[in-house]
Amino acid sequence: MKHGAFLSLALTAVVGAIAIPMLPSSAQAQSTTRIGDLQQRARGTVISGEVVSIVGNDFTLRDGSGEIIVDAGPRWWREINLKPGEEVSVRGEIGKKSGEFDAFSITRANGSTIEIRPAEGPPPWAGKPKPERLPAAAQPVKP
Repeated sequence: MKHGAFLSLALTAVVGAIAIPMLPSSAQAQSTTRIGDLQQRARGTVISGEVVSIVGNDFTLRDGSGEIIVDAGPRWWREINLKPGEEVSVRGEIGKKSGEFDAFSITRANGSTIEIRPAEGPPPWAGKPKPERLPAAAQPVKP
């Protein structure tokens, strides 16, 4: 009898392992992860909470489990104009080096979405400084 129970358990585990990857990617991306449960760098993770404070395009997001700094890219790329106390959902990933949450998009409580960057590849602003951000010596000479 123990052999039959083991076989049934093994079969259930195999079927479950096969079924999970077959979920549509939109269903996986739409589930919200609690800030306190963020542990790995998974693309398309969604976190939600209240904007606590803002510095430039970085803001602190708080839910019932913790807080995290969200990086919404450089202000010269796209200004986000959030306000403290605003409820938002952010789709993104934990940054490779910073430990901050790198935003791909931010959805406000009213349903409007601020697109920050694509999930795949480097951000569009990487390696391409805006001309007025270059040191004076590197500025192109105007005739």
